[in-house]
Amino acid sequence: MIKHDVKNLKLAPQGKRKIIWAEKEMAVLREIRNDFSKRKPLKGVRVAACLHVTAETANLMRTLKAGGAKVSLCASNPLSTQDEVAASIVKDFGIPVFAINNENNQTYYKHINQVLDDKPHITVDDGADLVSTIHKKRTGLVKSLWGGSEETTTGVIRLKALAEQKKLLYPIVAVNDAQTKHFFDNRYGTGQSTLDGIIRATNVLLAGKTVVVAGYGWCGRGFAFKARGLGSKIIVTEVDYVKSLEAVMDGFRVMPMSEASLLGDIFCTLTGDIHVIRREHFLKMKDGAIVCNSGHFDVEIDLPALKKISKKKAEVRPLVEEYTLRNNKRIIVLAGGRLVNLAAAEGHPSTVMDMSFANQSLAVEFVVKNHKKLENKVYDVTEQTDVRIAKLKLKSLGVKIDKLTPEQVKYLNSWEIGT
Repeated sequence: MIKHDVKNLKLAPQGKRKIIWAEKEMAVLREIRNDFSKRKPLKGVRVAACLHVTAETANLMRTLKAGGAKVSLCASNPLSTQDEVAASIVKDFGIPVFAINNENNQTYYKHINQVLDDKPHITVDDGADLVSTIHKKRTGLVKSLWGGSEETTTGVIRLKALAEQKKLLYPIVAVNDAQTKHFFDNRYGTGQSTLDGIIRATNVLLAGKTVVVAGYGWCGRGFAFKARGLGSKIIVTEVDYVKSLEAVMDGFRVMPMSEASLLGDIFCTLTGDIHVIRREHFLKMKDGAIVCNSGHFDVEIDLPALKKISKKKAEVRPLVEEYTLRNNKRIIVLAGGRLVNLAAAEGHPSTVMDMSFANQSLAVEFVVKNHKKLENKVYDVTEQTDVRIAKLKLKSLGVKIDKLTPEQVKYLNSWEIGT
């Protein structure tokens, strides 16, 4: 048996059913896997992946392996691992996995180091934890690294900051910034899966509730529109003037969190920043207010501050904790402040992850082909890759589009033809 640390290999049959079910909705990745199987563009390449261990991720791992890569996988979030899927990836597909749902912080970082022990040529990240670990504690690995890819807004922000300070030690492809990733995964995937997590955890009715959306990036936009579609009244909090104006034009109320905290029934953070909901906000909230996070890390809600002003805490449902404040008001926190869409639900639907993981696969191939000439900076996914993925996705959906006529091409490329 290959190296692994999963909860129970006996869960593999259940996990395999999930993986095969997800694959049905991942036509683009399936086509890339068929192509990789024939060409073997990743032959002999060692890939370390730190991603949410879900059925969709399993299909990415299968694709990289089909291309000839030696892949190992750990979790990018302690609560997002699907233990049955982790077991199947090991047992049915022969890929090392180091991930157990609800693992403690020590085990989480032990697993990260275990995938790095293979001295990877390429890292595949969802939140930049592999990159951070390499930069902080394992710089000796840099000499064998060719490059990496990063899938989250949070991770790309951190990596661009490193690059601007001339401290990035190897090149990274910003998969998150691909149009076929953030326009779809972040907006439609996060929008639906976040609502799914909230509803599964609480069974709350969204209709008529006031939902406070912290952050109006693509994730916040998606969540706000989906919540409104279920009948919620939406308040957006932002620090960016342009995004705030956009939220107003989209028909949402915009105000500071200090005001929104008095009004909200449900609060969801989607910013990628720290302590978006703080002590002063908790104290203003209604009795029974529900607070959750769908940004990558568990720092957006200041839980240490909440604990300090609470006299007791109780788990009232799985992944639902009720904090009773000293004034006897109750604040409900979902999934310990971690990603509610993955901890309390199953993450993004396979259809949208198809495009995200197609980008990841092609980013790995890009690094393999170009690593000798890449600099230590953050690279965008090429326009050709975006177009290729969009074209394949439309084909899988049975959608055809128009083509420019020669006359139209000439018109668009000329300056002589005016009014």
